[in-house]
Amino acid sequence: MDACLIDCSFSEADLRSAHLQNADLTNANLENANLEGANLKGATLSNANLKGANLQRAYLRQVNLRETHLEGAKLDGANLNGAIR
Repeated sequence: MDACLIDCSFSEADLRSAHLQNADLTNANLENANLEGANLKGATLSNANLKGANLQRAYLRQVNLRETHLEGAKLDGANLNGAIR
């Protein structure tokens, strides 16, 4: 996909099963967003706000999570293999 979504706000958005592979979500606001089952393989989430987000069963392989805010996020069943923290 390779979308550039830097500084975008998806607060409380319904992004279930979204395809966001290799997307740049640096500084994005995804607070309380529903990303259940989303494919974020290779995405950049540096300094993104994922507080309270639902990431259950999300595909997060090789995702850049540097300085990402994950307080209260649901990660049950998420694939985080190779994720950078």
